[in-house]
Amino acid sequence: MKTFLHPTRHRVRRRLGALRTAATAALVALGSLTALVTATEPARADTLICDQYGSTTIQGRYVVQNNRWGTSATQCVTATATGFELTRADGSVPTNGAPKSYPSVYNGCHYTNCSPGTNLPMRIDAIGSAPSAITYGYVGGAVYNASYDIWLDPTPRTDGVNRTEIMIWFHRTGPVQPIGSPTGTATVGGRAWEVWTGSNGTNDVISFVAPSAISSWNFDVMDFVDQAVSRGLAGPSWYLTSIQAGFEPWQNGAGLRVDSFSSAVHAGGTGPTDPDPGTPATACRVTYSPNVWPGGFTTDVKVANTGSAPVDGWRVAFALPAGQSVTHAWNATVTPAAGTVTATSTASNARIAPGGSQSFGFQGTYAGTFARPARFTLNGTACAVG
Repeated sequence: MKTFLHPTRHRVRRRLGALRTAATAALVALGSLTALVTATEPARADTLICDQYGSTTIQGRYVVQNNRWGTSATQCVTATATGFELTRADGSVPTNGAPKSYPSVYNGCHYTNCSPGTNLPMRIDAIGSAPSAITYGYVGGAVYNASYDIWLDPTPRTDGVNRTEIMIWFHRTGPVQPIGSPTGTATVGGRAWEVWTGSNGTNDVISFVAPSAISSWNFDVMDFVDQAVSRGLAGPSWYLTSIQAGFEPWQNGAGLRVDSFSSAVHAGGTGPTDPDPGTPATACRVTYSPNVWPGGFTTDVKVANTGSAPVDGWRVAFALPAGQSVTHAWNATVTPAAGTVTATSTASNARIAPGGSQSFGFQGTYAGTFARPARFTLNGTACAVG
């Protein structure tokens, strides 16, 4: 299988294009020639961006960028109230090389252009959850992927090249493929993915490719971040710097749309939320005690409620490291068998009193070197571990 050198869209510092806004007013003639009424269009009109690196803000908190870095042909995006449309996408580039561009919408920081009110960069181990929702609109007669990008770095970087890129390929057309080579499959966020890993020469890339097109999905970005951590492509003390959704077109692409986008990052982990010292309070602590033999293991998991209110009905979520799979569980229902799994309480152990705990366990198999999960959440709140 052929591979291509991925775009170095973060190699050259991008200038920030001037924002264009389109606001119009019309005088509407009613009745006689002397009777005029002034009418105005809605306060937030769509914004056309044709500058190479032009950008604008939508929803008061996200940035839409044209980001045409791989071609001199004209490209324009129209920012809408909830997303954007690629309204012009001239030209084409070879499908065994880098794409033309990455028109996208993002939460976070991209070459010093930070979205309004963002709390990124944030340390991975300080994040409790990062819910996101995306709706794509696809077209025919073009070669492209629909790529959701997550950027990670050892430092709270707001400019320059990040160390690790996570790409979620929601859809692709034509002969294009991710960087590197396929390294297996994984279940993440309850979906099956083909996994590719490699490097574009400036950063590591891990790609999760959907077997068929996904048009709309609500998910937790941290499920994919946990996969990068478990595979050694990031560390818990690294930073999540940017969350982006858009398209990489190689040929044509006019009409591609992000109809809606939302992204939030909630603190609640065990590490500091910024470069300064400080640890937010947590409401739970997980003790993970494995017994390992070649190719297999069992583990006991103790979940302690360190908060002041009881927990009635618990769900403990965590990402099994690559190569691990659950074969049997007790005192909880654990699903799915691999990837990001959730342990759900039974009727007899659903309540955890303040200062109390409940335990469950499971048996599993593993390939390669055994590793522990990096992060646990209790009903969506990150827990201390140890």
